[in-house]
Amino acid sequence: MTPVFKRVLLKLSGEAMMGSQSYGIDTKVAASVAQEIKALRDMNVEIAIVIGGGNIFRGVSESAGNMDRAAADYIGMLATVMNAVVLQDALEKTDVFTRVMSAIDIPQLAEPFIRRRAVRHLEKKRVVIFAAGTGNPYFTTDSAAALRALEIQADVILKGTKVDGIYSADPMKDPNAVKYDNVSYQEVLEKQLKVMDSSAISLCMDNKLPIMVFNMREPDNIVKAVCGDTSIGTLVGEYK
Repeated sequence: MTPVFKRVLLKLSGEAMMGSQSYGIDTKVAASVAQEIKALRDMNVEIAIVIGGGNIFRGVSESAGNMDRAAADYIGMLATVMNAVVLQDALEKTDVFTRVMSAIDIPQLAEPFIRRRAVRHLEKKRVVIFAAGTGNPYFTTDSAAALRALEIQADVILKGTKVDGIYSADPMKDPNAVKYDNVSYQEVLEKQLKVMDSSAISLCMDNKLPIMVFNMREPDNIVKAVCGDTSIGTLVGEYK
């Protein structure tokens, strides 16, 4: 297989890191993801990653209770840093040089996010993991993925989820849900399809940045997505 993209941003949900568990991090899943990312790196693809924190804490979840939303969101950012460090460890165990860059200042664990430094790491074939979202409350890691992808001039956002694409309804709840092969940004917004939040979709739409949504639990799907195989999921927008 031949990659069709030079530089990609992989958006991983925190929930994807749970594996079959109901909470926390499954290190076997992290190791599996690391192997696929290594395969991409060996194909000379430049890889940046944004990872969520929903497997540990989510600012709008029931576990946040009646906490102040900003405070809860900051806790969620810390959860993404934890996931990023776990993934960094898994990658470096496969001899993939990795840098974690955080939007909040945690010098013992991560470098501060500096756009030019991030691009330089990518040019040196290091994997870069962006942690702590945008560093601002009220913005999701989806928004962070769109923002960072544009800042590093990625060719595409690859959104790894628990389902094999975008459906008209939740396929876990509605057996009549219809899968889309290709959908426009406008349709995602108008039909309120649960892909990414509206601010992230709008940012991608304004800058014509395509999004590929696929099931990351299927082996080799990340590699297939980078090689332009649209049969494994749903494409939002069009490839350039």
